[in-house]
Amino acid sequence: MDLALLRTFVTVHRAGSFTRAAQLLGLSQPAVTGQIRTLERQVGRPLFHRLPRGVAPTTIGDELAHKVAPHLDALLQIAEHELDDESASRTLHLVGPPTFTSLRALPALAPLASDGLELRVTISREEEALAGLAAGHHDLAIGTVQPRDRLLAATPLWDEEQVLIASPAWLERIGGPSAVRTHGPSALDDVPVISYDETLPLLTHYWSAVFDARTSHVPAVVVPDLRAVLGCVIAGVGMAVLPRYLCSEAMTRGQVSALLDPPLPPLRTYFLSVRAGTLALPNIARAHDHLLRAAGAW
Repeated sequence: MDLALLRTFVTVHRAGSFTRAAQLLGLSQPAVTGQIRTLERQVGRPLFHRLPRGVAPTTIGDELAHKVAPHLDALLQIAEHELDDESASRTLHLVGPPTFTSLRALPALAPLASDGLELRVTISREEEALAGLAAGHHDLAIGTVQPRDRLLAATPLWDEEQVLIASPAWLERIGGPSAVRTHGPSALDDVPVISYDETLPLLTHYWSAVFDARTSHVPAVVVPDLRAVLGCVIAGVGMAVLPRYLCSEAMTRGQVSALLDPPLPPLRTYFLSVRAGTLALPNIARAHDHLLRAAGAW
């Protein structure tokens, strides 16, 4: 079999559509369709079910993909490592949320940038980041959503601890550190909420995990950057749920206080996502491995 046909087949299998595969391969959709038809004639069986939107592999297609994909990835890795000095310094296109990318990911990747890795960073929402990764606009995506797309592969990176904080003045107004332990979430009914999103995702998760309840709060301030949320809390606007790594310095300085220290604080998992097979590329593999190692010290 022609390796080019198999490469196209594996890309279609992972992408779930001829159109997406064509974009990733730099081919026209008719060319991809023609290559798949040629391979199906060689195999003597259909490899995909044609659907109104995209394709789904037949059992024969799944079997063939599972047999050949690892070998194609290995061949790509061998080919790329023959050009290791050049390929390892290729530009890496990274996408992720603003605060975590700025305060965690980029400092961790700084040594690679010093060694010649060129970085291009995009700040984006989770859904847009994963869609851009699948479309080939990014090489590596960081986020808290584990992709379900067959084309993408995710690895857990780090568990972020969430803390419910407010200024010391608000802590005093609600009755001190024991108020929430004594009265539960009702002690916080009159405290304004600051969030990075109208839907209060962090506060909602905290209320569910810690209080086993839903929150009825409406945000007083919405600003799409967690650092700005922290600034509002320090200024005395109200309360917020934030990552501990972001607010620990302000807590040490006495600028903000934890309203509750639950035995099991809520966690939010970050994932590193790539397109399937691209970890064979040295520049992506280096950054991926470097971030995983760095996360052990966070």
